[in-house]
Amino acid sequence: MNGPSLALRQRSLGDPSAEFPLFPPLTRGCPKTSTDDLAFPLDIVYDYAKVDRGLFEQEPGPDLARWSPLLPPLDAPTLGEGGTPLVPFGDVYIKDESRNPTWSHKDRLNRVAVSAALASGAPGVVVASSGNHGASAAAYAARAGLPAIVLTSAGSPPAVQSFVRAYGAKVVTVPVERRWPLLREIVDRLGYHPVSNQTVTHTGHPFGPEGYKTIAYELFLQLGEVPAAVFTPTGYAELLYGVWKGFTELLLLGVTDRAPRMFSCESAAGGPHAKALAAGLPAAIVELGPTDAYGIAGSVGGHRGVVAVRDSGGEAVLVTDEEMRRAQRELARAGLWQELSGTAGLAGHRRLRRDFAGPVVCIATSSGFKDLGVGGESYPVLENPTLDDLLP
Repeated sequence: MNGPSLALRQRSLGDPSAEFPLFPPLTRGCPKTSTDDLAFPLDIVYDYAKVDRGLFEQEPGPDLARWSPLLPPLDAPTLGEGGTPLVPFGDVYIKDESRNPTWSHKDRLNRVAVSAALASGAPGVVVASSGNHGASAAAYAARAGLPAIVLTSAGSPPAVQSFVRAYGAKVVTVPVERRWPLLREIVDRLGYHPVSNQTVTHTGHPFGPEGYKTIAYELFLQLGEVPAAVFTPTGYAELLYGVWKGFTELLLLGVTDRAPRMFSCESAAGGPHAKALAAGLPAAIVELGPTDAYGIAGSVGGHRGVVAVRDSGGEAVLVTDEEMRRAQRELARAGLWQELSGTAGLAGHRRLRRDFAGPVVCIATSSGFKDLGVGGESYPVLENPTLDDLLP
């Protein structure tokens, strides 16, 4: 570790003057600025004057504890999250988050969120998820010695459900509309710590996006400079906001003199952040159409994504399933197999077809084995194969 946490308190993204103690984490949004129709998330404030700039002279590597001064207290043990590779890929770089312990970016969030559960004395954690988040929360809860309840939907890929159960979590399949009311009941009656959203517009866990800041720190060290643009697969926008906040901290600390433009890459089947930005709203809710990119398929947006795109001078990009499939094939042919949702960043960059004055990073979030239908395919058996059958 590089010293204790310098986290001081929680602050509303709706009104920075609304501040609260660091604990307990306010997992139902800001109680002062939220309304029945709009919930504002909490942000974490640090004692930046005490941060040693030498923190950003280390080599990037696994274990988020290397960034401990700029994270909430890390009570949960590591599984080796972080330190993922930055892979040159033609005209862009791919930040491959599938190399994390449970093969997705969610491990950064859950190292921090499960730490909050331990620090709060919670008897367990509960999460509503049909994919990466549930698997990651279950793994980090198991590592920390906490029971986990994962509320999932019938449409969750069977391979992912098996993945979650392997960690010993209690996996309950419920109708989508029942997941969040049941989660709230588990929190209120059993005292479990929630690592999923509980509000009308997305707020999620106030500590969660802090784990994603470490991607920005790593990118700065891996590139030797700040990228000109970062394209991020976007569901609830915790990843988008966390990366953006990490770069703003580098700027605040005088480590860099600029921050990148942030591009939210959402499924065209929904796109609540694109709608909020176009309409000048703090957050939006949209109708969700059919899509196979279930990892970023959401009708509910939040204020974090709006802040990141707006304040960075970025844009919201909507991508179709076919555009993501093309990006998925392109990545796989180069040895990077990503879940369909995880390719939205590259798909968004390809859609814009824009030049930037500096490096461009596309974050790829999750292993392709978590896609719908993976493992269910059947292939012909060649009874008497010849060399011609084996040629590409």
